[in-house]
Amino acid sequence: MLKTLGRNALLGDQEDRALLQVSVFVSQLSGERLWGVDKQLPPQIQIAVNVNLLGLEQKPNAIVEAPFVFTVNFTPPIAQITVKGMAHVSGDKEEIDKILEEHKQQKPPPISIVQAVSNTAMAEAILISKTIGIPPPLPPLPMPSDQFPKKTETKYTV
Repeated sequence: MLKTLGRNALLGDQEDRALLQVSVFVSQLSGERLWGVDKQLPPQIQIAVNVNLLGLEQKPNAIVEAPFVFTVNFTPPIAQITVKGMAHVSGDKEEIDKILEEHKQQKPPPISIVQAVSNTAMAEAILISKTIGIPPPLPPLPMPSDQFPKKTETKYTV
């Protein structure tokens, strides 16, 4: 279950575990167009998106703070976008303790936290890409199914 509340999200699994609330705060936005505005963009561009949670730190009132850096790089190098900020994760004390313990064991952070950070940062990156006149960091849309070659059915009999 995922309910988006502005820049907050309530996160829990399908077993209705205690809910986590993740608030994402953006502290720095950076977008730089490296490709000349008078030059046509290349026909093929590869986009690499990276989300790094820089750690988890216990705060008072069962809150965990997770600073993050979200980067978008293009190949060829037409632009770069960076979104920095902080995620605050609050919820049930047992769930918070579990997150911190898993972090101490070098386990990856819960996907729900990464998803909340990614969703917020991606929205900001899309706005920046529009402002600096580059393609947004989205996967290409799939072709309509009638444009795919028809599969032939092969049957084997014994």
